[in-house]
Amino acid sequence: MTTHEPLGPADYSRTPRFAGPPTFGLLPRLDEVEAARPGAPIDVKILGVPFDAGVSYRPGARFGPAHIRQSSKLLRPYNQATDVHPFSTQQIADCGDLGVNPFDIPAAICTVEEAADALRADGAKLLTLGGDHTLALPNLRSVHRTHGPVAVLHFDAHLDTWDTYMGAPYTHGTPFRRASEEGLLDLAHCMHVGIRGPLYGSEDLTDDAVLGFRILRSDDYQFRPLPDIVADIRRRLADRPVYLSIDIDVLDPAAAPGTGTPEAGGMTSRELLNSLRGLQGLDIVGAEIVEVAPAYDHAEITGLAAAQVGYEILSLWAAGRAGAQVPTGPVAEHLDGGRA
Repeated sequence: MTTHEPLGPADYSRTPRFAGPPTFGLLPRLDEVEAARPGAPIDVKILGVPFDAGVSYRPGARFGPAHIRQSSKLLRPYNQATDVHPFSTQQIADCGDLGVNPFDIPAAICTVEEAADALRADGAKLLTLGGDHTLALPNLRSVHRTHGPVAVLHFDAHLDTWDTYMGAPYTHGTPFRRASEEGLLDLAHCMHVGIRGPLYGSEDLTDDAVLGFRILRSDDYQFRPLPDIVADIRRRLADRPVYLSIDIDVLDPAAAPGTGTPEAGGMTSRELLNSLRGLQGLDIVGAEIVEVAPAYDHAEITGLAAAQVGYEILSLWAAGRAGAQVPTGPVAEHLDGGRA
């Protein structure tokens, strides 16, 4: 039967979550949506990219997309924190995983870029599940073709604006330097959030500023009220198209042990989730969740956090479709001075 109502997740009352389909949030596959709603638009597409040839420390993020999907089975249709129904107010489809060359990083980058272009061609938003952070570069190239230079909001323990590793220019530590050099970024409106840990030298910070980034450190969440931080983020992003890049190692290892380059002193999952909820009303044109490495994850701690992050991103897009221009929920009560 053809319908133009969004095709949502599997019926939780009939399908036990642990036995449901292996998609994000038990959502339908792309082919299922196309069969049920021929010709109807797909608002959001979710793509897994199981690639980790660009890592500099612990491998394993190639298994991240499957782990995030497995950990997403407990997601439910109503987001009580933001009063949003992310699955029923927009059509979401899980596009499965993209096969990329694990032995050739430039070839893999080209494959991801071409896939992103194809999936976004009908106007759909794209949420990428990584995979390592090398994937940010091809995703930004694709978004740039549609929106021009974008503001990047980058949640991470690390800058990822280094030049090379062992002479290699394309790794998970270099995507935002390459993106800045290629003119993909709006240099006046990019921001790192959650930065911490040792650097190679103070020049790393100098170079980072030249490349277009302002930094909010993880320690800011200890010494400043979270609504003030969210207000700073919104002012920095202003009214620009925003690409949201979330490395799960922005969280403290206690909240996300399953990642390749953990750093002590990170954010809590509550701080990250409420930071994301405070972005409601901004023009988020694409997003990614990267660096989930399940081999190091205990009891799905990291996977559950990553799945909830994905849910909050879908909720932001749903709120935008509903016309919500400002955040709702606990953080919103303190944001009057910082709304964009």
